[in-house]
Amino acid sequence: MLTGWIDTHCHLDAAEFDTDRNAISERARQQGVSHIVIPAVERNNFDTVRTIAHATPGAVYALGIHPMYVQQAADEDLQHLETRLEQHINDPKLVAVGEIGLDGFVPGLDMDKQQRFFRRQLQLAKQFDLPVIMHVRKAQDLVLKHLRHNAPCSGIAHAFNGSLQQADAFIELNCCLGFGGALTFERALQIRRLLTTVSTEAIVLETDSPDIAPHWLYRQRNEPGELPRIAHVAAELLGWTPEQLMERSGQNACRALPRLNAHHAGIYRAD
Repeated sequence: MLTGWIDTHCHLDAAEFDTDRNAISERARQQGVSHIVIPAVERNNFDTVRTIAHATPGAVYALGIHPMYVQQAADEDLQHLETRLEQHINDPKLVAVGEIGLDGFVPGLDMDKQQRFFRRQLQLAKQFDLPVIMHVRKAQDLVLKHLRHNAPCSGIAHAFNGSLQQADAFIELNCCLGFGGALTFERALQIRRLLTTVSTEAIVLETDSPDIAPHWLYRQRNEPGELPRIAHVAAELLGWTPEQLMERSGQNACRALPRLNAHHAGIYRAD
């Protein structure tokens, strides 16, 4: 089992980190963050997230096309994703297909195209026996529908904010739920209620850096080094010690993303 905090969702490749990326990752390590999962969002950053993961101790990555980037994506991008997954399947730092999913919040997005891309990426996850990292904003039931037809081995519903019934449905499909900076806001009653109600075997932690900043960084850049402080708020809400949450959330993350353990143990051969 891995030790330290695991940030299961961090866009370390984002432009906001271009001037101090190494310092950001070092600060996270000093705060006790042992692993950072960097999901891709579009074809153009597949190579970038892989390069950053290989240059950053404890970082791993996922490849996928984010629903908000599907609008400008072409069918050839799905073929490119399949090619890259096949090319890097033995890379110990490749841990999932992601960030994929559906977004029903942003107006003007083509939901039919989103669903077509999501369905194909779920099929690729099954083809390569990889878990998925999912964006499920205002589309929980529709995401669940697709998962039931193309269930991956496991996965994470990132920044989850659905109902308890929906949460249980994701858990039944072997998915964990990502909790991050939003839970630090006292007004975030739904997310706080979910955290303290869902099965503790489903809880994983994330920052979604540079986005979804905790209340003490409201409207400022978030970073993975904030995860321990976010986790302390979560532990207090749960009535746990931070050490108990570190152990449980780490176990959950490694179950949802099995290659985290494999990467740590050096089981997979780097390509």
